Amino acid sequence: MCAVVVVGALATSCPVAWADFEPGGKGTSSETQTNGDRTGDEISASAGAIVFDRSKNGTGPSAGPVTPTTSWTPPACWYPPTYTPATLKAYLEPIWNAESTGSQWDLEQRNTYQNGGEEPGTYKDFNQAKTGQGYWWDSYANETFPPGWDTCTKPIFWVDKGDPPPADAKNAVTPQILAQLAYNKIRVPATTVTLAPANTTKVNLPTWAWLDHTTFTPVSVTASVPALGISATTTAQPVSLTIDPGTPDAHTYPASGTCPIHHNHIGTPYTPGHANQTPPCGLTYLHSSGTTTYPLKATITWKIHWTGTGTPGQHPLPDGTFGSTQNITVQEIQSINR
Repeated sequence: MCAVVVVGALATSCPVAWADFEPGGKGTSSETQTNGDRTGDEISASAGAIVFDRSKNGTGPSAGPVTPTTSWTPPACWYPPTYTPATLKAYLEPIWNAESTGSQWDLEQRNTYQNGGEEPGTYKDFNQAKTGQGYWWDSYANETFPPGWDTCTKPIFWVDKGDPPPADAKNAVTPQILAQLAYNKIRVPATTVTLAPANTTKVNLPTWAWLDHTTFTPVSVTASVPALGISATTTAQPVSLTIDPGTPDAHTYPASGTCPIHHNHIGTPYTPGHANQTPPCGLTYLHSSGTTTYPLKATITWKIHWTGTGTPGQHPLPDGTFGSTQNITVQEIQSINR
């Protein structure tokens, strides 16, 4: 049996299925999986690595992230426990010795983390006397650098095990913050609607639309901090399909264009003999697409919630959407004059 023990900086050759690790501070991310074309990669992480288990996430080349339906976004930066006393010493001393950040900054840092101890907020020898009793926490930014990635400006700080992080540490990791970070890792399958007629239809002919319910099942990502013993699982559940015909010259069924899920089905598969009936989910084009096509966009809305350590029940997060486009040819109905 292979176990990962988070004590200071670690390196392990134990492969973890569909999991990736995001250390705090100035570390880098790494990822490994036990299937596919990447196996047995060595994982290295710092004391407070956030582990993302994606084994129940959406897969495939067409899977993509959900877009929140509100102005809310996942955190752009956060604070996890990052260093033990020894690993903070190993991180900072080479920087000071290189004098790359200026003598004044180096002196202030030395007085805070190495030579202090008498004044509040200062420490002696990187707090090595408290090894095993807590961690140094540092900021970490989303590597895509969205707006707000640089707002976690609190210097590296110490937190004893069992104590909460200071109130001024914006987005210090908690189960709720982990859930929000996991939201950013959710991937859902592309939305390819089955149509009847398929891809080529006629003007004024009802076109039925539906989805294979086995493709659109819940997906989830679990984020955890082994050093703190906390985790959160964010789950996305498909709830509806919205059809945009790609032209205003069309009717949708229902009129809103949004088809809800009923008994794990979206829409009703077409059966012979129903060509002229109004489908429960579908559309009718009113004009030919001519020599081009109409870009029909199908978007799934996913209801998202999280569960986490010490937080009973399910907690809502903003719904998310993800869609894809397929080209539809619409032809005039040909008539023969006799």
